Amino acid sequence: METVVTDADFQEKVLSSKGVVVVDFWAPWCSPCLILGPILEELTEEFGDKMQLVKLNVDENPQTAAKYGIQGIPTVIVFRDGQISAQLVGLQPKDAFKEKIEAAIKREQ
Repeated sequence: METVVTDADFQEKVLSSKGVVVVDFWAPWCSPCLILGPILEELTEEFGDKMQLVKLNVDENPQTAAKYGIQGIPTVIVFRDGQISAQLVGLQPKDAFKEKIEAAIKREQ
């Protein structure tokens, strides 16, 4: 299940979290973002409690988007224990996201 994060709670919900947190930087007007959403939700179901998915609307939360240099959306950043493990820009095949998430989970074990 996804969680919405904002500029105000990004530190608490992402950077202070233990484990793997996948952040989907998106906007409601972005067609590729709307296609990617369900793909990330499928991966969340597949990985279960090994990862957490959070979504950040770049229009409503420009500070965090700027901090991470988000130029194009969708951008997905995989964090592990508050550190960036991987970053993917644009709509890519499900396997590309799965591979990056699996790598972050394996590093944790």
